[in-house]
Amino acid sequence: MLEPNTISWTSLMGGYTAAKQPSMAVWLFAKMPKNTVFPNAFTLSTVVNACSVLADVKAGKLVHAFVELYGYHTNLIVCASLVDMYGKSNDLGSARRVFDLMVERNVVSWTSMIVGYAQNAQGYEALELFKEFSRLEDDPPNQYMLSCVVNACASLGRLVYGKVTHASVVKRGHESNEVVATALADMYAKCGCFESSLKVFKRMLNSCLISYTSMIMSAAKHGLGEVSLELFEEMILKGITPTDVTYLGILYACSHSGLVDRGLVLLNSMQAEHGVVPDVKHYTCVVDMLGRRGRLDEAYRLAKTIELRHDSEGALLWGALLSASKLHGRLDIAAEASKWLIEAKQQVDTAYVSMSNIHVLTGNWDDSQSIRSEMKRVGVRKEPGCSWVEIKDSVYVFYARDVSSCPRGTEVLKLLKDLENRMKEQGYVGGSKGLVFVDVEDESKEEIVNLHSERLALGFSLISIPKGETIRIMKNLRMCGDCHEAFKLISSIVERDFVVRDVNRFHHFKNGSCSCKDYW
Repeated sequence: MLEPNTISWTSLMGGYTAAKQPSMAVWLFAKMPKNTVFPNAFTLSTVVNACSVLADVKAGKLVHAFVELYGYHTNLIVCASLVDMYGKSNDLGSARRVFDLMVERNVVSWTSMIVGYAQNAQGYEALELFKEFSRLEDDPPNQYMLSCVVNACASLGRLVYGKVTHASVVKRGHESNEVVATALADMYAKCGCFESSLKVFKRMLNSCLISYTSMIMSAAKHGLGEVSLELFEEMILKGITPTDVTYLGILYACSHSGLVDRGLVLLNSMQAEHGVVPDVKHYTCVVDMLGRRGRLDEAYRLAKTIELRHDSEGALLWGALLSASKLHGRLDIAAEASKWLIEAKQQVDTAYVSMSNIHVLTGNWDDSQSIRSEMKRVGVRKEPGCSWVEIKDSVYVFYARDVSSCPRGTEVLKLLKDLENRMKEQGYVGGSKGLVFVDVEDESKEEIVNLHSERLALGFSLISIPKGETIRIMKNLRMCGDCHEAFKLISSIVERDFVVRDVNRFHHFKNGSCSCKDYW
């Protein structure tokens, strides 16, 4: 072309971006002024999209400067592209500043900002912005916005808001959309309602690999290993080929349900049947599976055969071995696993705390205190226990041993004390699981355990949620053995159902038992 103009330059940039060569689009943009051709709004939005694909916030900010220079800072399309670019580059502060300064907004710009929050683990901000959108805008939300709001509800465990969003999905006719339906199924599962999750999944017209894999993993986290296996077999019968992620989900299911033999068969057949080569993550699931079942020597031998780097993947494998050796009191394996993690500078707090706990379980209080002293010396701190519940669209947060910030604290403590006395009548002894990590008298042990964050959350929920409704508690750490025993007994005493989501899985307490069958 003798005299390429703005349109032709822009078309070429868009072509390179569409052809997965966004860096060429950025390079062309830099050449434009030298050819005395200047960008318009479509040019700027195109090159911003290229920066978005690259997740290159430095280049994106340079383009943003040109946006201001050429006077397009109020243009709807350009600003929406900038919000999307900053969101995908994890610069939410800049994204929000652009969004707040927009003179005019549409569904796309609102969606870009909500998606940015949701994809950067800021679910609360995503929900608040969606509320603002619903209040200020007359336009209906699109399927992308709704799926992101549902995902935000899932990450926060906000079941009530998730149900409200589901109603909006149905109202707008998006329930049959594959992306939205998958998000809804995932949300219900992560909020402890697996039956609702399965209903949404069964209503999907075209279940795909992603939806099947998500459901397999969800069933696994609820301790429903057999359901995971049924879904896996159903998927195969439909001609859907599993991927490495699908196999990761099904091995995880076997691990958390004690289905060791089925898991080993799957591991040994995945390459021959579907061409999926097992990697470190799959072997980590198997090490965890063997370890949970008490087959520590097999788990240890397998771990030693795998060539690992001192990175997060290696830490997951040795962390699984450490957890299993702690569970079964194998100090020898725990010591080696802890040493590996500390030397690799991975999960250091977990390694120290686990070794300290194992010494407690074996009665070596002096060694336990020595490790705790070393933790203080090197500045390693254990993440504090935290639990939260949602009641009437409000979230209440509880911290271990923090009674002062506990709402209705006096009533909660009185109720917990009354329940403890009734549990003792059935043989319960607080602190008996070896999970109090200081050498104190039995009465003090009971007091410490009784103030774990999930206990405070349960006490508050029992006096705040009407009888007949299931109590749902979220927790940032693994549920301890003492609280697990207590929750089983309390579910029988008060005749209530509880669901606890900890960092590993879900526990459904009902009539004195737990869905995990004490295997987690």
